Amino acid sequence: MMFAAAAAVRVQGRRTATAYAFRSFTSTTPLAEQYDLVVIGGGPGGYVAAIKAGQLGLKTACVEMRGRLGGTCLNVGCIPSKALLQSSHHYHDAKTHFADHGIVIDNVSMDIAKMQTAKAASVEALTGGIEYLFKKNNVEYFKGKGSISGPNGVNVELLDGGTESIDTKNIVIATGSEVSPLPPVPVHNAGGKIVDSTGALDIDKIPETMAVVGGGVIGLEMGSVWSRLGTKVTVIEFMDRLCPAMDIELTKKFQTTLKKQGFKFNLKTKVVKSEVGENGVTLTTEKSKGGGEKTETFDIVLVATGRRPFTEGLGLEALGIEQDKLGRVVVDAHFRTAVPSIYAIGDCINGPMLAHKAEEEGIAVTETIAGFAGHVNYDAIPGVIYTYPEVASVGKTEEELIEAGIKYNKGTFPFSANSRARANGSTEGLVKVLADAETDKILGAHIIGPNAGEMIAEAVIAIEYGASSEDLARTCHAHPTLSEAFKEACMDTYDKPIHF
Repeated sequence: MMFAAAAAVRVQGRRTATAYAFRSFTSTTPLAEQYDLVVIGGGPGGYVAAIKAGQLGLKTACVEMRGRLGGTCLNVGCIPSKALLQSSHHYHDAKTHFADHGIVIDNVSMDIAKMQTAKAASVEALTGGIEYLFKKNNVEYFKGKGSISGPNGVNVELLDGGTESIDTKNIVIATGSEVSPLPPVPVHNAGGKIVDSTGALDIDKIPETMAVVGGGVIGLEMGSVWSRLGTKVTVIEFMDRLCPAMDIELTKKFQTTLKKQGFKFNLKTKVVKSEVGENGVTLTTEKSKGGGEKTETFDIVLVATGRRPFTEGLGLEALGIEQDKLGRVVVDAHFRTAVPSIYAIGDCINGPMLAHKAEEEGIAVTETIAGFAGHVNYDAIPGVIYTYPEVASVGKTEEELIEAGIKYNKGTFPFSANSRARANGSTEGLVKVLADAETDKILGAHIIGPNAGEMIAEAVIAIEYGASSEDLARTCHAHPTLSEAFKEACMDTYDKPIHF
């Protein structure tokens, strides 16, 4: 089989032209019967890998057991949660902030059923859009559970009944992750009282109280949805701070901000027992180190203690494909497992469980299979928490630089000194930039504030291209914009800001 593949040509570090290279794939079976690539999993990493393969001319198939493309992200994760966050933000603004702008609305209320309908419509449109992209790029879609029968074989238990055996030169495992169970607090989404992140998306009335077990991204985002609608939210976290992997200065500011919004925090605390009753769920907690036991009852408990790789039923052990102690598939720098024709990407391998990380790996692994130099820069993978204000980070934290013995300069700029933020009435938060003390190369950026999730892209590009803080500080930013806060933080990193 011959196919054309586009490879970017860089001249002096810039992407300037497209060259076309041809690779030849030989098959021991008739062409019509063998695929160049079969992707198991139709989440962000999987569907992106499949689409890219189709664009490169590879005969490609994608196997997805959910029956809907998009994986956890589109179906029960990123997209529906952001839809609910947006709806609850509109309600909260209408109830508490519209009057500040002269907009007077009496008797503001929330129709939860309509909010859920809007969420479902967003999910339906996006998942259907991926099917269209599959057709556009000649990717065949098998609805069913896939397993690996050998180095070049995939079996599919079709959702409509029956099985399908697929012969392929290469296989990419992109099966994603699932909710990690917490034995003292068993989830029962159908009961509606102890729920995980999936069940939290389908709550049909506003609870008076909610406990969020786990102070990470998922718990804080979903807690924000219901807090804005009037629920009293208590976060129970085993560690001594929220989001332990993030920059400490940022997370301290984040916790203070959420407290102002009505969140209650029980840090260095663990749940040892739960009991479901007619009046809610009674949790028994104690200090993380033991002792100090107490009980409290909540209408709903959200278990948000993390996720784990989902590789059940793939047949990895029979193939000699290694998994680490956390269940992640072990791969080399090119995403290849111990079986040369089998690769893995996304949540089921090492690294942050982020949809965009999986997407980058999806493109890189496909380019590698096609004979090109697929690569992911893991120092330039941003993370965002979509609360209000948003929290966003990329690159090294201050603590990581200290631990590594890297000398650095730090610059900060508060949104309270940014003209657009003040005009918008959204002055909570700051921008923090970390740069190498000798070269001024930006090593990390951390933002809490309005539109932080969009603004962090500037820092990602800076890190990807090795920019210095002075480079960005001397780059003209439109006025008045929130992004000027990033410019001023860069100015503070190598010299001094103007407006603070």
